[in-house]
Amino acid sequence: MDLQSLANLFATTYNPDPNVQKTGELQIRKIGAQEGMLTALLQIIASDGVELATRQACSVYLKNRVRTSYILPPTPRPDHVPIAQSDRTALKANILPLLSASPSRSVTVQVAATLKDLVANDFPDRWPSLLDDVKRLLGSGDVREVGAGVVAALECVRAFRFRQKADVLPGIITTLFPTLVTIADGMLNTSPSQPASQEIPAMLHLILKTYKTAIIVNLSPHQQSQESLVPWGRLLFRVVEMIVPVEGVPTNEEDRERCEWWKAKKWAYGILGRLFHRFGNPSQLPSPMQKEYGVFAQNFVTAFAPEIFKVYLHQVELYVSGQAWLGKKCQYQIFQFFTECIKPKSTWILLKPHVDNLVANFAFPQLTFNASKQAMWEADPVEYVRASVDEYENFSSPVSGATSFLLSLASNRTKTSFLPMLQFINTVLRSNPTPAQRFGALTMMSVLGPFIVRHPDVKGSIEQFMVQYVLPEFTSQEPYLRSVACEVLGVVTKAGIAWATEENLNNHSRAVALALDDQELPVRVQAALAITELVIVHDSVRDAVSPQVGKVVQDLLKLSDETDLDILNHSMEAMVDRFQNELMPVASQLTARLCESYLRLAREGLAQQNETLPDGIDVESLVSDGDDDKVYGAMGVAKTIGTVVSCIDSSPEILSQVQEVIIPIIRFTLENKLIDLFDNMYDLVDALTFRLHAISPNMWPVFELTYDLFKSDAVDFLDEMLPSLDNFVSYGTDVLKARPDYRSKVLDMYRTAMTSPQLGDNDKINGCKLAESMLLNLHGHVDDQLQDIVTIAADHIDEGETASFRLANLEILVNTVLYNASAALHFMEAYKPGFSRTFFERWFAAINSDNKLPRVHDKKLSILALCKLLEMEAGAIPEGLRDGWPGIVGGALNIFKGLPQAVAKRKVLEDQLVEGDDDEDEDETKYLNLEGEEDEDVWDEDSAYLEILAKEGARLREKSEKAETGDDESDISEESEIEEELGFFSPLDNINPYVTFKEALQTFQNQNSALYQAATTMLTVERQTVLMEVVTVANQGDHS
Repeated sequence: MDLQSLANLFATTYNPDPNVQKTGELQIRKIGAQEGMLTALLQIIASDGVELATRQACSVYLKNRVRTSYILPPTPRPDHVPIAQSDRTALKANILPLLSASPSRSVTVQVAATLKDLVANDFPDRWPSLLDDVKRLLGSGDVREVGAGVVAALECVRAFRFRQKADVLPGIITTLFPTLVTIADGMLNTSPSQPASQEIPAMLHLILKTYKTAIIVNLSPHQQSQESLVPWGRLLFRVVEMIVPVEGVPTNEEDRERCEWWKAKKWAYGILGRLFHRFGNPSQLPSPMQKEYGVFAQNFVTAFAPEIFKVYLHQVELYVSGQAWLGKKCQYQIFQFFTECIKPKSTWILLKPHVDNLVANFAFPQLTFNASKQAMWEADPVEYVRASVDEYENFSSPVSGATSFLLSLASNRTKTSFLPMLQFINTVLRSNPTPAQRFGALTMMSVLGPFIVRHPDVKGSIEQFMVQYVLPEFTSQEPYLRSVACEVLGVVTKAGIAWATEENLNNHSRAVALALDDQELPVRVQAALAITELVIVHDSVRDAVSPQVGKVVQDLLKLSDETDLDILNHSMEAMVDRFQNELMPVASQLTARLCESYLRLAREGLAQQNETLPDGIDVESLVSDGDDDKVYGAMGVAKTIGTVVSCIDSSPEILSQVQEVIIPIIRFTLENKLIDLFDNMYDLVDALTFRLHAISPNMWPVFELTYDLFKSDAVDFLDEMLPSLDNFVSYGTDVLKARPDYRSKVLDMYRTAMTSPQLGDNDKINGCKLAESMLLNLHGHVDDQLQDIVTIAADHIDEGETASFRLANLEILVNTVLYNASAALHFMEAYKPGFSRTFFERWFAAINSDNKLPRVHDKKLSILALCKLLEMEAGAIPEGLRDGWPGIVGGALNIFKGLPQAVAKRKVLEDQLVEGDDDEDEDETKYLNLEGEEDEDVWDEDSAYLEILAKEGARLREKSEKAETGDDESDISEESEIEEELGFFSPLDNINPYVTFKEALQTFQNQNSALYQAATTMLTVERQTVLMEVVTVANQGDHS
């Protein structure tokens, strides 16, 4: 096909007639794999004579073809055709010139993404000239070529940005970064107000983005050197301090935030923050990073951090005095840096003299009620609620930054900063403040509430503060003050305020109850959150709400539907939990209402999922701004439904009614393949089937759907499916016994789990658990599948990377012996002559070791299977195993020796689990730092957490490197990692192994007296003692 015809074909892909579009797409799919296709597309994209939309369509196809076919996956689809070598060569030869000639940003985005995939797959071995070519573009006098070089440099770095191993990226940095910093420095000499210079900030922004991308994981040796740090540091300070003339940026603040000059500033702030936070802060540097970055960190905190502090402080002074504008994301980055300065002694000394000023003039104004908040409240109160409730999680909001700053001061520098901040709040409230300032002071109070309630010097005065400053605001004319009054009450209640007088508590709880009927939605939401905390903590409030709980729950449901706020689901769960008896009669209606909410959210989430994303979308903005509210909302509602189920399990009749209400939402989710919600749905299936100990007829279609999904889209969801599948087998035995097709489905899931190349050891273990459930629960009805099970397990006898899997697989063969010993041994020999002996060798190696059967279930299973062998008639014992048969008694006694310790260990774990549920007291020390010297380095909970993460990361990297070199010996101690599964229940739980063994031994003596004599004669003194103990315990069991 000639170029013009090919261009015309791609033009059909955006034809308004869907039939023309479909025909064109089918034709493209037919010819797409032909050699020379991609080479032709490169020519079309580069041709100025072709319509721009067609060139863009070609660039999108090119990107997708390279992404899916440049490197074939391990198990490619049959229709998957790799890209021909001639096209690969053409791609690498033409991709950089194509970037230079790109006609639009939309085409550049696609071509750049293609370049990244080429680099990731072929550099450096199959594309050694790449960096020289990029450097040549950067050194060009043509601004378009320089721009292409900048984009190419970014994509080279992005291709390796998450690579832990520092092998490729340091070379890219050393080669390109000195040129990039020189180019960026030259750009800053151009006046920002010149219209012709608008390409300049775009390139500057990309250069800074390239540097930031390069330091996500590691800081290369070149970047640590003075020859790199000094010029880049100088550049970053210049960008931060650069005054952008008004005529160079949009007048609208939101547009200004998005303009290229301010994007460049944002990245400059981000780089300086990242350098200090991850690499340049010695007192907080995790120990595994000390060797690589210790010297750099010491130098950075001494020579560089004070300069950053000085520059940032100056920018804040200009902003606070109204002399300069500062973007929100830049303000956030400044707050982040100041927050990082609080814990290290060296930077705290710099910050300490300025804390009061920064709190009063930079942090506090962020918390006041302003015009933008007012506009949002009026235009979209739901969005206002979402923004205010989730504000602290918004990683680009100055409010979030200011809050983190205040929290860090309160917790880490308590003795210096905490009381002055409280004094500031009181000063504001006593000085005839405006309503907006009162809102700011009370918001600050809400932020510091958990600390105030715990501080020994001030916790006694908080009740008076509530009565004097918070209670009156419940009747304020300003709705935002009524809202913040509810918020403060909720915070201090959750933190544990001790009310001296019941009257004050009652006055506040009555006020918040009235606020549930406020005309303004944000007030109602905060009232709902506050009343929840009061009901959880105070029995008197719970009793007062009890007669009205139906209305309160209806209010919560209505609010939840209006806002889709996940936090309201927590309130609903708490209400259901606290009012179990009151809500029991209306459980079905409540569940039906929750299911309606879930279905609405799930349908809206499905609609979003089916929307086609435009090509060229910025993936980073998609990640940060993605609208997952519907899915998260549905998750929250599902969790609330789960709470209802757990609260009514004392009434099987009501639970059965509730189950029938819930099943349709489970089916809807599975049928529409809403994968993000599968976890929640299988939690519900597990809870319902386990608590009812039965499978209703309407639940079996869920089993069928689960099988179909596992065999298609959800093969990697076996972990989530397993508890439900185990319940289907355990509590649906009558149906499974009558339905061979259902038994075949279970067996097929086991086979798939064991043989699918997509699944790892953990999924194989889950497959083994499913097979074990069949063998234990369907005794006498798995005869037709027994040989298949033996074959599958035998195929994997010495496979697997983990001891956990090897044990799980071995125990399938042990289970077949327990199910039908003679048939199992026969099938083992049919699999391969002598295999039964191989199995016994592996089994007895585990039996005779100290830790290879670590759990109670492992020991009981082996004892009971050994009992089945002892009960075999003499003629049924395979000839090849007869000589080892007397060893069975000794093996069983060896297991019995360790059984009491395993049972005791499990009991301790069960007790700890119960105690853990009861013990929810928070560690007070994480709130206040009242110990030690005030100005020393602070090492807090966050520091300790980062230390743990760094150590675990270092351990995994070391393990990965050893595995690559074949030097991995991590398997040695893996048995100790196989822990008791406290939620695992088995038909073996009710069998007394002592009684069973005693009876089997009697049968063995009666049927095989010669072998019995040999077995007992060869026992050591220790094992004879164990035998007597076992018989004693068995006799006690017989009489109990």
